Amino acid sequence: MTDAAEEIVLVVDGANVVGSVPDGWWRDRAGAAVRLRDSLEGLEIPADPAGTLRPLVALVVEGKARDIPESGAVCVVRAPGSGDDEIVAEVQRRIADGAVVLAVTNDRELRARIEAAGAEVRRVGWLRRLFDARGQGPRR
Repeated sequence: MTDAAEEIVLVVDGANVVGSVPDGWWRDRAGAAVRLRDSLEGLEIPADPAGTLRPLVALVVEGKARDIPESGAVCVVRAPGSGDDEIVAEVQRRIADGAVVLAVTNDRELRARIEAAGAEVRRVGWLRRLFDARGQGPRR
């Protein structure tokens, strides 16, 4: 995916990831976003050949989740309006800074916008499998 000198940034569509599992997240949107943020801490992604990379993580949040606090290595990006627009803007900022960007969302229209901006996109199931592989993930 990249050589070792390039920075990898994982931009996560927080609302889409949280909303992908019907676990009661709608009763506490901010709490669900905090659990996702905590699960993203120290995340490693597969890399060739048979290794892993630890990306910088930018979690984009919107609405009631916008007020969650920063924590550790996960950068919380607060969308002042449209979460999708903020995700695309974050992807563009990171690419402009020279990073290789990988984004996570299931939203088809957003996927097309992210790819047009020059980033790769993975579906939410990919991220959930990474959580499952380390025995951790957002829980109620």
